[in-house]
Amino acid sequence: MAKKRSGGTRKPWWVLGLLIILLSMGSSAAVYYLLDETSGDTGEQQSEGEQQQEVVAPQPSYIKIEPFTVNLQSDEYDQRLLYVGLSLQVTDEATKRRLKDNMPQVRSRLIMLMSSQNAEALTSPKGKEALTDEVISLFERPIGGSEEPLSVDDVLYTEFIVQ
Repeated sequence: MAKKRSGGTRKPWWVLGLLIILLSMGSSAAVYYLLDETSGDTGEQQSEGEQQQEVVAPQPSYIKIEPFTVNLQSDEYDQRLLYVGLSLQVTDEATKRRLKDNMPQVRSRLIMLMSSQNAEALTSPKGKEALTDEVISLFERPIGGSEEPLSVDDVLYTEFIVQ
């Protein structure tokens, strides 16, 4: 009789453990399914929103300025040089055309601006950011006799050596 009682008491615990395992597996599967479904929906909504933004936002184009070298102002050394190549990011085709048509004036403005820079300032990231802002503001003035504003959005340095 003792064997029946010990065997009998083990069976309900075994069944209870099996039920707990099955319930936890089922709830895990349900949570996974629900989370996967919601993340799939938001992914579709985001991609649709991104597509709408891509349609609205104009595609930027770039004007490459051939590299040039200028003398820099320096406090510590006798002579410092800057070798710089850059591209201007524009979104307006009219701006792109005017910049290309007036490239000698564009290069002249850039050379004058770059040669007035301090060599020590240009070696730091903040100095490069300040230079970028100055280059963008350089194109706020009309160019080539036109009164239409130029829309230069960014300056991208392709080569930048201070020596």
